Amino acid sequence: MSDITSVPLLDLKAQYATIRDEIRAKVDEVMDNQAFILGAEVKAFEEECAAYCGARHAVGVSSGTDALIIALMGLDIGPGAEVITSPFTFFATAGSITRVGAKPVFVDIDRETYNIDPDKVEAAVTDKTKAIMPVHIFGQCVDMDRINAIAKEHDLAVIEDAAQAIGSEYKGRRAGSLGTVGCFSFFPSKNLGGFGDGGMVTTNDDALAEKITLLRMHGAHSGYLHDMVGGNFRLDALQAAVLRIKLRHLDGWTDGRRRNADDYRRRCEAAGLTSDEIMLPAPVMDRHIYNQFVIRATDRDGLRNHLTEIKIGNAIYYPLPLHLQECFAQLGYGEGDFPVSEAAAKEVLALPVYNELTGEQRACVVDGIRSFYK
Repeated sequence: MSDITSVPLLDLKAQYATIRDEIRAKVDEVMDNQAFILGAEVKAFEEECAAYCGARHAVGVSSGTDALIIALMGLDIGPGAEVITSPFTFFATAGSITRVGAKPVFVDIDRETYNIDPDKVEAAVTDKTKAIMPVHIFGQCVDMDRINAIAKEHDLAVIEDAAQAIGSEYKGRRAGSLGTVGCFSFFPSKNLGGFGDGGMVTTNDDALAEKITLLRMHGAHSGYLHDMVGGNFRLDALQAAVLRIKLRHLDGWTDGRRRNADDYRRRCEAAGLTSDEIMLPAPVMDRHIYNQFVIRATDRDGLRNHLTEIKIGNAIYYPLPLHLQECFAQLGYGEGDFPVSEAAAKEVLALPVYNELTGEQRACVVDGIRSFYK
């Protein structure tokens, strides 16, 4: 008989308990040095993050959203430009495009991976298109060879929204090194999460890296001398210090998430849960890192209410596609325009998958699902 009374969707306290002493010592070091803006910690983290992602450059910024915005600014994408992206993603993807004055152009997703469907991208290209912004949703890479081929043919930039995908791989290469520029988020719930907001931009383009580095400091190359109009997009030294320690543990935590995902598959099969009831996430690309473990469920809302009632954590990512959000009404999209995204929004449900999740907790999750359908 299980003693478990609840299973949280995410347990950051359990993760922190394993690295508490390391974190406290490093935070004290930063406090003693009183160097909080950029500096040695940020530079070291940038170098380590670039190496981890297989990119030549990494530039620390203030959030994942700001990473997208500064990448667009660095590529001179603004009013009059169009950027092709997915309607099934976190708001910041399309929000960043709108924020710089450009127009998001949506393309529907693949039903299995929830990533943008490459078969539908080229038809969306116009003479105003300046970039494609694929989203490596839930921790699995987009089919980047096909995206890059379209971009090359039409002379477009490729901005990887890799906010959920640090360490994810495509044909042996890491997210963030697969396009013109990669954008990461270190929001606390991410696989590599800070103690607040933070982000990173990666690129193999020397000139673009230099420009983004200027843009994050109001376009200043030194003192009060400004080459361009940028913004305050700096990564704090405290966040970088925390993230440097967490980065050393990231592969182990990712391995744990991947093991938990495999264990869910075994348990669901043993429980007799069929594809008529739930569809488990499909690991199509090399290294799915499971920022979220997202199932599709018949009677999703009924299942969610049931799991919530028995205190099993869950969440819907995302309940309304971006093309149906009120703030994008001026784009002229309507219900039925992207049916795969709309169906996903009605059927997806994220389950706990974090590294510290125990076998007993995973059993409790699967038993909870089974008790709803059986």
